[in-house]
Amino acid sequence: MPFLGQDWRSPGWSWIKTEDGWKRFELFSHELEDNNNNLDLKELQDENKENLFPGEDCEVVAKKRKKDHFNNNTRSHFFYQEKWIYVQKESTRERHGYCTLGEAFNRLDFSSAIQDIRRFNYVVKLLQLIAKSQLTSLSGAAQKNYFNVLEKIVRKVLEDQQNPRLIKDLLQDLGSTLCILIREVGKSVLVGNINIWIFRMETILNWQQQLNNLQIPKQVSNGVTLDDLPLHMQNNILCKFSDGWDIVNFGQVTSALHVLSEDRHLWKKLCQYHFAEKQSCRHLILSEKGHVDWKLMYFTLQKYYPKKEQYGDTLQFCRHCSILFWKDCHLALLFKDSGHPCTANDPDNCFMPVSPQHFIDLFKF
Repeated sequence: MPFLGQDWRSPGWSWIKTEDGWKRFELFSHELEDNNNNLDLKELQDENKENLFPGEDCEVVAKKRKKDHFNNNTRSHFFYQEKWIYVQKESTRERHGYCTLGEAFNRLDFSSAIQDIRRFNYVVKLLQLIAKSQLTSLSGAAQKNYFNVLEKIVRKVLEDQQNPRLIKDLLQDLGSTLCILIREVGKSVLVGNINIWIFRMETILNWQQQLNNLQIPKQVSNGVTLDDLPLHMQNNILCKFSDGWDIVNFGQVTSALHVLSEDRHLWKKLCQYHFAEKQSCRHLILSEKGHVDWKLMYFTLQKYYPKKEQYGDTLQFCRHCSILFWKDCHLALLFKDSGHPCTANDPDNCFMPVSPQHFIDLFKF
């Protein structure tokens, strides 16, 4: 007997009734319809006055052109309509099959997530982990989506001139993975033609060159600058940094900041934040004066142990619904929107943040 009840884990797509029957409602359908209306037969005939087609051939060419125009406009639009996905690891009476990493990457809204400063580092770290170990497990569509999102990230960094170091590390890991895959093309499984992967490798090298040539102009301001702040306020700013390279780069701005960035207590707090006491005891490094060199210890410890991850916003996983989703804090406050169709009495107690590594582990079967 078929299952006729409503499955609370999936409310289904939105459908609208038209003259041709029921059709799935799509977010950008009105924009594409306007674009397609501009590509009529008259336009085609006007542009091809020298080579006019017979009536039937002209209609065929017009339909083909509309289809090509539609595909170009929807190169990446339709990947980003969902902000949640049901994580299924086994078949049930109501559902058959399972959810893959590529499917989740396609359906979750990573394209707009990179525009949010709170989620930017999270998405970059996730792409970096996928590049290291999970790139070949993605389907062809997911790989195309992956590189589309990566292209938008690179463009954003080149325009905003922010976080170039993160993207350089991501491209370095991705380039190393592609070199190994291309070199061992017969031993590893590559989805798509080898020429596509070579082109992607060339694109990565081009992006790396652009990032290396990136020059951030000096900001000219007539108002209050960082140098005008008292030393204790500048020191408080340094204490908020959770990455050692950010402190090093911050100390290169002025001589006063350089002195503050070399403070032993600052680096000691940073080591205590990221690493356990036992880990620090195994790699004690003393200076010439007999003191613990906490700065050198920090950069030594990060080679052996992972640092504590810190993100402004992450994906959330609902233990009640087994749904992975982006939670919009503004909508949650205004409309009590949990970010997905949850039926729990107290949804907030069912949510748990998902780290980039946990995201990948969810789809390991």
